[in-house]
Parts: sequence; C-alpha cells; structure tokens
Amino acid sequence: MRAFLRAPSGFIFAACFAASAALANTESKPATAFQMSVAEFLPAGSGMSEFYRSNGFSPVWVGNSPSHQARRSGLIRALSSVDMHGLPEGAYDVQGLLTQMQDAQTQRDLGAVEMSLSRAFVAYANDMYSGALRPSQIDDGLVRKIERRTAAQHLQGLVDHDAAYFDLLTPQNAQYRALMKQKIALENLIQKGGWGAGVPSDKLEHGDTGPNVIKLRNRLISMGYLKSTASPEFDDALLAAVKRFQSDHGLAADGVAGQGTISELNRTASDRLKSVYVALERERWLPKERGARHILVNQADFSAKIVDDGLVSFETRTVIGKNTHDRRSPEFSDEMEHMVINPSWYVPRSIITKEYLPKLQSNPNAVGHIHITDRSGRQVNRGAVDFTQFNARNFPFAMRQPPSQSNALGLVKFMFPNQYNIYLHDTPQKSLFAREVRAFSHGCIRLAQPFEFAYALLAKQEEDPKAFFHRILATGKETTVPLEQHVPVHLIYRTAYIGPKGEVQYRRDVYDRDRKIWEALQKAGVALPDVQG
Repeated sequence: MRAFLRAPSGFIFAACFAASAALANTESKPATAFQMSVAEFLPAGSGMSEFYRSNGFSPVWVGNSPSHQARRSGLIRALSSVDMHGLPEGAYDVQGLLTQMQDAQTQRDLGAVEMSLSRAFVAYANDMYSGALRPSQIDDGLVRKIERRTAAQHLQGLVDHDAAYFDLLTPQNAQYRALMKQKIALENLIQKGGWGAGVPSDKLEHGDTGPNVIKLRNRLISMGYLKSTASPEFDDALLAAVKRFQSDHGLAADGVAGQGTISELNRTASDRLKSVYVALERERWLPKERGARHILVNQADFSAKIVDDGLVSFETRTVIGKNTHDRRSPEFSDEMEHMVINPSWYVPRSIITKEYLPKLQSNPNAVGHIHITDRSGRQVNRGAVDFTQFNARNFPFAMRQPPSQSNALGLVKFMFPNQYNIYLHDTPQKSLFAREVRAFSHGCIRLAQPFEFAYALLAKQEEDPKAFFHRILATGKETTVPLEQHVPVHLIYRTAYIGPKGEVQYRRDVYDRDRKIWEALQKAGVALPDVQG
C-alpha cells in the first residue's frame, strides 16, 4: 500500500479510468438492468437503500461524467491515504475495489461495483467523520455522544459536493491539522531510530557532573530542547532545557530531573506516537461546532480554559475525579446555563450511603456540618433517629451543607445540568492545586481560580463583573445567576495536544483510558511503523 501511495497521482486516475470502459455511460445501456442490479446488491439494513430509492437508483460512481470520475478518483485517493489520519489501512480493500472495476463487464457487474464503492465510501465517511471506534464500548467514562450521519446523508453530501466532500469529512480545526503534522514528524523520527539512549533513573540536578548528566544532555539534545554540546556538567543551559521539557509534559518545572521527569524523558517516540493516534481519534469524536466561546476542560492536563474565537482568554488549574471506578470524571459535552453564588451542597446519594451513613451509625452527631433533611426538606433531629436500622437501599433522608466558606463546593459553582451530576466549582481545599497530579474529587471539576472564572463568564453581560459577583457574594445567600448566552462545555481527555504557540504537549494517562483506546485501534487494524524508537 505504501508503494502504491508513492506512485504518481496519475496512476490512480489511470487505474480508475482504464478500469472503466465498462464503467462508462450507463445511459447508453438499458437503465432498468443497472437499476435492478443496484437493488440486488444493496446491503440489507445498511441505510443506503433510502438514498438509492430516493434518487431512482441512479449511479453515484458508475458513469463517465466529470462528477462520476471525480468521485471515483477521490474515493480511491482517500482510501489510499487513511493511514495519514491514523485509521486502519486494510479496512477498505482498495486493491479489491480497483480489481472489481477493471473486471466489470455487464450491467450486473456495474451494479455490484456501484454498491462496493458505496459501501467502502460509507464505511470511510463514518470512520473519518465520527471516529473508527465506539467510545462507550471502550471505557464507561467515555459517555460522549458522537455526531453521526446516516449513509443517505453521506451519499447525498457526496452528490452535492463531489470530491470536495472528502475534505469536509475531516475535523475542520487547527488542532487536528497540527496533530497530523506531529504524527508525520514522529513517524519520520521513528524510522531514523527515535531519540536514542535513555537516561538512568538517578536523580540529577543543577551542579551535578558525570556520565549520567551527559546521557541526560544527549537525550534533551535529540529531543530538540538543547543545542549540541559535550559538557559533562549540569549547567544553566541544561537546567533551562529540563524546565522546558517539564513544562511541555505537565511536570513541576523545578529543573530537577527526578524519577517522574526521567520516566517521561525515557518514553519512546513510539509511545508518543500512540498518544497522537489516540488524540486524532478523539478529535473525530468531538462536536463539529465547538462554539465561538466555549469551555475546554482537559482532564489529563488538569486544566480548564475559556476559549474565545480560537484563542484561550482564561485558564486555571483543576482537580478532577479520583482514579477509582466510581469517581473518575466522565467525558462529554453540554452547555453551561448558570452559576450559583454561595451554593448549598446537596450531598449525592452515593456519598451519603457509602461515606456518611457508616459514620452516623457509629455516632449520630458525626458530620455535624451537614444538615439531614426529610422528604419535605425539614431538618431532622439526629438524636431522635436510630441510624443503625438503615442501609444503602432504605436510608430515607437527604443531606445538605448550607452556604459557607467551608462548603464542599466553596463559594460558587458553574452548572451545565447533566445526568452525571458533574459541574465545575470552587473548593476550600486550595492546597491540592499545588500537586502535580490532581485527581482527588468525587468526579466534579474543582477550579483553582473560580472567582476569576466567574468574572470572565460574566464579562459578556455585566459592565463590572467583579463588582457584580462580590455584591451577591457578600449577601451570603444562595443565588442563581443565569448566563444570558449559554456556553458550550467540553470535558475532554488529551495526553497529546498542540499548544497555542505550536509546542507539542504530552501528559500522563492518569485514568488509563488512552491505553484502552490504543488497544482498540490496534484491534481495528491501526499499526505503528516497524522501527520502534
């Protein structure tokens, strides 16, 4: 296949058109014979029958008009270059399609060709437009709803746009294009042997000398973080290079090459390429329209950004869900509708029964900062309740923490109502934001700078957003503030992405999700270059 791709582009056209003495002009032959053949070969339950019935079983591919020719050549070209997008090369049987076109003689053969090309096209269009994998089958945290088009919509799009439709199927954003460039760069690097020898796991810091410092220096030189030099000393230049590497990999940029930094340094180019393949697939899962203004929460980066017209206008650190089965933050998109200043915390049922009920059974006065309420919202007298008679199934009460400085949600929360009960919020546990890996919550996203986040959102509707926010905050009363324009929120997970200045960023796979996605891509037929580096 790679040799075929290196062939001149005219080869593709010649293969298609030389094959098509039989594909020429169906109008000169009995149309009904071709139509009957198309109907015969329509795959059952494929969704293509809706399209072909609506267009009178007219050919999309088989014909000698410029449009038919452009569609055929566009399809073969697209199918022959799927590896550029990290899709499985062998999934569409390009050579089989070319052979079938060359061998077509009868109207029945032409109908079979028409259907084979349509089947291959719809499979390709689905994979490119919506992703080759079904996220929900990979990990239960991948709850994202994927935008999909029917076979009829894809075929009609092709008829409306001809070969230009192939380009319209790919994600139309700078991130996807930049990831593709990084994929090519890594593949070329791997073919040349990668980044060379790794670095021993000893701790190295400014002022150290010796052979391990030289290995650290050589590794950073090969990765482009340092100019070539043979100095055996951990000098200022090496210190600056280590800090740049740490910054690009989500590590504390302290300039000390400790165990965490060296572990990331020793990851191979093939490891990084896997992350890029996964990132390309994840881009295909995201909504096509992200919103001129939107919120992007990258769980793997522990960050939340407000993006305006493609530029990051605000960014803050986050804490995400703890890495346990019932606490990992899910991935999905929704719309932020309002914020709540001085929020109450309505304790989720799972926390009530798993964490608080056992404490109450031992001591009815436990967790005294939480109000226990009945179904009418009235506060329950703890001393009058025997908590030992209840279990997780029959516990009849709700629990609420009223607004306060120590409220679990802090002083503001940002709501995009969803079935997973996930939202963004303040927290009294500020010390957690100094950690390198910040996975501690029950699933919601905690913000390091929630007030500033609120000001940025309110700036679109308030002349003085800071004064407006603090005027409400000073009341101490729970207050809902609607956002006049709802803001799309995208909870994503990227271990590879391209920063705003074109810098390549890598992060650790804290939830192990990308490993699962890569394994699923492998099963689908995606493969790395043979040389591992």
